[in-house]
Amino acid sequence: MTPNRTYGLIGFPVRHSLSPLIHNAAFSHLKLKARYKLFEVSPKELGDFLKSLSNNNISGLNVTIPYKEAALKYLDTKDNAVKVIGAANTILVDRKKRLKGFNTDYLGFSRHLTELKVKPKRVAIIGAGGASRAVAFALAKKRAQEITVFDIDTFRSISLVKRFYDLFPKTKFKAVAKIEELDMPNQDLLINASGVGMKDADPCLIKEGMLHKDLFVYDLIYNPVQTKLLRLAEENGCLWANGLGMLLYQGVLSFEHFTGKSAPIKIMKEALEKGAKKL
Repeated sequence: MTPNRTYGLIGFPVRHSLSPLIHNAAFSHLKLKARYKLFEVSPKELGDFLKSLSNNNISGLNVTIPYKEAALKYLDTKDNAVKVIGAANTILVDRKKRLKGFNTDYLGFSRHLTELKVKPKRVAIIGAGGASRAVAFALAKKRAQEITVFDIDTFRSISLVKRFYDLFPKTKFKAVAKIEELDMPNQDLLINASGVGMKDADPCLIKEGMLHKDLFVYDLIYNPVQTKLLRLAEENGCLWANGLGMLLYQGVLSFEHFTGKSAPIKIMKEALEKGAKKL
């Protein structure tokens, strides 16, 4: 029987994603006539693809690199988090064929950080795109004292700082022009929110000697499960985590937006863990 509803992940690339495993496991468990697919869409095809969702029987999407910001102009409505963060990672097509944007990234990250019992005060973030904005928003809501951001495009890091500077006056936001200026000895959490580390040929952005044993290292990348950054963290005695937990919890929230039903978290987590073992 053909599923009644189609959901999926849009990005470029997306072949590495485990999102179909967790959503399809949930659909199957709840006996929902739905499926979740990967949509690898090039930048020049993005507009036409998003404008034709309802015609292609696509009821909802997750959004990943590089479209979390680019997708905004195609949305008919945005929740408050999307407006503040300036990025959307979840799109719902309603009965009137309107595209409704949500940001479940920041809540997914926040929930995973709570699960890890990490309570950072001073944070360094690499990358200043849509994922980084979600992470910075979550950390400021957790009352981090200082957040320092580096991006190879200095304009992006400055833009992130300006976005949150007035909204969170108790958190000091700072943009730096070099990774060496992240003040690593005084940080208690380092986050890689860039895409660097997904490919085997990618360098490790942090140099040997910059990490210390009291630093928690979090890489939003989960494929590979242990990036060069996380391997370096382990070698230096740091506690670390990849983005699997964030993926799970943002997926749980996205699923609930898609279906209006409570997500079977245990089933989704088991599917994710099984898939991760094959990476």
